[in-house]
Amino acid sequence: MYDIIIIGAGPAGLTAALYALRANKKVLVIEAKSYGGQIIKANKVENYPGIDTISGVDFATNLFKQVEAQGLEIKYETVERVTSDKEVITGNGSYKAKAVIIATGVENRKLNLPKESTFVGKGVSYCATCDGNFFKGKIVAVNGGGNTAIEDALYLADICKKVYLIHRRDEFRAEAKYLKELKNKNNVEIILNATITNLNGDDHLESITVSRENKEENIKVDGLFIAVGQEPKNEIFANVCDVNEYGYIITHDEVYTKTLGIYAAGDTRVKVLRQLTTAVSDGSLAATIAIKEMREK
Repeated sequence: MYDIIIIGAGPAGLTAALYALRANKKVLVIEAKSYGGQIIKANKVENYPGIDTISGVDFATNLFKQVEAQGLEIKYETVERVTSDKEVITGNGSYKAKAVIIATGVENRKLNLPKESTFVGKGVSYCATCDGNFFKGKIVAVNGGGNTAIEDALYLADICKKVYLIHRRDEFRAEAKYLKELKNKNNVEIILNATITNLNGDDHLESITVSRENKEENIKVDGLFIAVGQEPKNEIFANVCDVNEYGYIITHDEVYTKTLGIYAAGDTRVKVLRQLTTAVSDGSLAATIAIKEMREK
């Protein structure tokens, strides 16, 4: 029996683990993939208070090591469901706790094109900082219009021969300073009011079909980096949490779900701002409340 089981090892989950372990609680973190969450895909983090600049990978690694030093127990397993009496069932077994914190974050949104999943690792990627080095000196495209897409294009422009930035609207949502920096890159071509309609190639990506102004054209690329937002995957928690129409967990008083002893933290829940600062805030709050309510029982 654990005091707290935390599902997800992103910034919210690891921060919750840090607070719980420092309170001398028996904690288990369950993570399906690898620690760090979405932040590991950030080339640079420049808006975290007290840190001038740091890579997402370095931030996540530093946080993981900090929690590890407190005696972290982590299992890399896929959670299948959670019961109202705080039993967490995975593909490998089941674990009981006095409290559960859901901090599963979000996943990259797909374009849902034919061959998209087939070409993952064969020209298609959702993480420029993870896979960009494989395309050094080559031609790539980035699809998206937010900060992530612009940062991806900036990162790739420094290592690739040419970068196409494709966005479905006529203006970007990204911060002005990133756009200004991007426009100074001579090897970046911006294509607006355009959508990618097809991925072409046999055993790997060879070109993309782009539609704009009712015309289609094939653009030869070696790689495509998709950065069109994120979405949660909370269907498995619907029995213990209310979920809105977009799949985010509905909480009240910050981190409470509808089930006693089950909390949600980080990007996975309905909130105004999804940032690194709010993720760690949620994690610390969820752990503190869980500990307080255990003490009061």
